[in-house]
Amino acid sequence: MKVIIIGGGKVVYFLAKTFLSKGYEVTIINRDQDYCERLAKKLRATIIHGDGSDPYFLEDAEALKADAVAALTPNDPDNLFICQLAEQKFKVPKTFALVNNPTNEWIFQKLGVTKVISTTSIISSLIEQQVTVDDVTNLFPIDEGKVTVTQVVLTEESPVLGRSLSEVSLPYDSVLGSVIRGDEVIIPRGDTRLLKGDKVIVIALPENQAEVFKVLLGHEKEGVR
Repeated sequence: MKVIIIGGGKVVYFLAKTFLSKGYEVTIINRDQDYCERLAKKLRATIIHGDGSDPYFLEDAEALKADAVAALTPNDPDNLFICQLAEQKFKVPKTFALVNNPTNEWIFQKLGVTKVISTTSIISSLIEQQVTVDDVTNLFPIDEGKVTVTQVVLTEESPVLGRSLSEVSLPYDSVLGSVIRGDEVIIPRGDTRLLKGDKVIVIALPENQAEVFKVLLGHEKEGVR
């Protein structure tokens, strides 16, 4: 795989180092000559001193042969322009852009950037998804939050205790993926009975979470997203 990275700093260095360790062909474009010289001494990558938003330097980096271009500069307009240039002029199949201002995220997505990377959104999501609210823990989102995976601990107040899964009416677009009972992991079937203390892993659309909690716990949970 051939990857072109435009940007600088430790993130670019470690990202390039990781890609190189996997056998990728890596080219880095950066405007700072000193930075380029330091990278050239540390990495077995192609280092180009230049402006990544200039077609000349992308051509010099053989963008026509690239599988992906990652624009990771601190300037959002530059990152957007680089991705559009890579896609439209050099037909790069995958483009990745760092969005420093999260309010720009939707613009990048609307204009065709393959993957938008917002560190603010990522950190915020990680914190939200790991926060525990009583007996409900959001584990992680899938596909940028389109699907959620949540752990629900069944308490003595749960209306589903002693009932088989076939007797539990979960909302549409939700499913019980597994039940953790002590050290045992159970892949539930229709005759699986739910017991107090079971940790139930729920896969659902975000808009159905509240109804799932109501079915399993007898009440909705506030503040869980």
